[in-house]
Amino acid sequence: MSADLEVELTAERQHLSASRSALRRMREHAEALFATGDKVAGDSYTAEQLGRHMARRVLELADDPSTPLFFGRLDFGAGEHAGHDYHVGRRHVTDEAGEPMVLDWRAPISRSFYRASVKDPQGVAVRRRFGFVEGAITSFEDEHLDRGEELGTASKILTQEIERPRVGPMRDIVATIQPEQDELVRADLADSLCVQGAPGTGKTAVGLHRAAYLLYLHRERLRRSGVLIVGPNRAFLGYIAAVLPALGEVEVAQSTVEDLIARLPVRGEDTVEAAVVKHDVRMAQVLHRAVWSHVGKPSAPMTVPDGSYRWRIGEEPLRRVVDEARREGLPYAVGRERVRARVVSLLLRQSEARRGDSPPESWQRRMAKARPVTEFLDEVWPALTPEGLLHRLLTDREALREHADGLLTDDEQEAIIQPKPAKTAKSTKWTGADTVLMDEIAGLLDRMPSFGHVVLDEAQDLSPMQCRAIARRSEHGSITLLGDLAQGTAPWASADWAVSLAHLGKPGAPVVPLTVGFRVPAVVVELANRLLPALRVNVPPAESLRRDGSLVVRATSDLEFDLDREVRAALEHEGSVAVIAADAAVDGLRAKLKLNDRVEIVPASIVKGLEYDHVIVIEPAEIVDAEPRGLNRLYVVLTRAVSRLTVIHAVPLPEPLT
Repeated sequence: MSADLEVELTAERQHLSASRSALRRMREHAEALFATGDKVAGDSYTAEQLGRHMARRVLELADDPSTPLFFGRLDFGAGEHAGHDYHVGRRHVTDEAGEPMVLDWRAPISRSFYRASVKDPQGVAVRRRFGFVEGAITSFEDEHLDRGEELGTASKILTQEIERPRVGPMRDIVATIQPEQDELVRADLADSLCVQGAPGTGKTAVGLHRAAYLLYLHRERLRRSGVLIVGPNRAFLGYIAAVLPALGEVEVAQSTVEDLIARLPVRGEDTVEAAVVKHDVRMAQVLHRAVWSHVGKPSAPMTVPDGSYRWRIGEEPLRRVVDEARREGLPYAVGRERVRARVVSLLLRQSEARRGDSPPESWQRRMAKARPVTEFLDEVWPALTPEGLLHRLLTDREALREHADGLLTDDEQEAIIQPKPAKTAKSTKWTGADTVLMDEIAGLLDRMPSFGHVVLDEAQDLSPMQCRAIARRSEHGSITLLGDLAQGTAPWASADWAVSLAHLGKPGAPVVPLTVGFRVPAVVVELANRLLPALRVNVPPAESLRRDGSLVVRATSDLEFDLDREVRAALEHEGSVAVIAADAAVDGLRAKLKLNDRVEIVPASIVKGLEYDHVIVIEPAEIVDAEPRGLNRLYVVLTRAVSRLTVIHAVPLPEPLT
């Protein structure tokens, strides 16, 4: 390295050290405010709110010395920032005078780090990228856009960061976001969008970084309404859990669909046929009929005793009250209370006319609970619970036939009726699909809180009824839908994003394809792409910019010997190692294989969304045969490798691979 470059590198290291000191000072200041907040607040409520804010601020300012505070620099040669340079990093850091030492990657100026090009330099003369090892600057790389120099994916530092081994949980990609990804990340809060992303294209990272960007831009609004990340399983949520905190965002809810809608423990299991029917959107109409069938007509006038008075409401006014509430389209439980309130209002008018003044609120509360009023409500608008209604529907053939008439066939009704019904809802062994139906009923009964933004990952496996559950929680917010139709493995997996978006209450949201991958090597992508024609989904084949990677497909007569050999060979390289097999084979492999901390044996059913440096796939044919959409599952399995893929088989490979 020349003397001039060494001087510049030293200066950048000094700026990093000063930035870390500044961040530490910012955190210490926040900790001091947190410790003394109760003394400066005027009342207990203000003290509590200030305490929560400062506790959150302390967490947001945490520093990880193994992660660089900044990863790039912009030197502006033209425009309003001409003559200035800015370091771009994971969060905003200022000096004691309040001047920026590091700009948050989400700040408007930072956009140029991702979007500036020779054709559109946006005033940037030089874009600098930094190479790091364990948080220390080791190198830098400049693109002189004003001289026509643009490296793009030829950047060695960019390539090294993308190809860095996968050890531990998922990392953020703020240093490597590409222009097409940045456009999605910075989409407006009001806009819902769907990202159809081939394996390795960074769709999960795009969704997480969009959540972080929206929180930066609309912090107070989204702090009130909340941001929700929905993943396919808890293993996946554990894998991505560190991304947002690394970006300084510590208040984002993460959940699976199952956990989100859970009302009761799942202790039962459906047949595939029953689960398919329960997840079908026609069940929404069956349940709608079942709920609203309980609204009836008044059969007699109402008389309510009140001390020495007896108030009377005729049958016709009562009928009008019920009909008006029904026409208003309110949730069922809200409508019931609306009927109660209007009945009390009719009683109130009589009392005012008779006594000449308004009775106190305690009188109105007493009238609302008077026996004739509650008996009337129980007759024309009885109280319901999701568990009780569903128990009756799935145990009473006549009730099911009445509400499913013209919607479900006789065979479909028979598939979901409980063969040995429990006597009560409480003693019923509810299934996972039942909880989806209960959530639908709960949404018919009452309003649900709506998140400001919801990110749905691996969404191709969401059923129509699960989509409706998410729609109820994003009615007043936007969504980012992430997935790959080719990776759909559930019996109800989506074949068309437009249909899913309609069920999610966001019809017409744009579907944006990401086809160029940066993580999965081309040799692996090309093998997986052989399966696409057999998957019967309309998605473009994936491409990869990675030309390193390796692929080994080995037929064997001694599976145990070859597996042991491949694991030992994999451990000679840096990074994570996964042995993936059909679920039924996993226990046997664990008993035979000597493992260490870097090797996982993973069932094929739970690898969706995960990545490993070296993947060893055991018996692809067994993975395919294990479930109806086995070829889709195999497509998922093969594309988990981000450096090396080994396929070992004693049984012939599935036909599409040969």
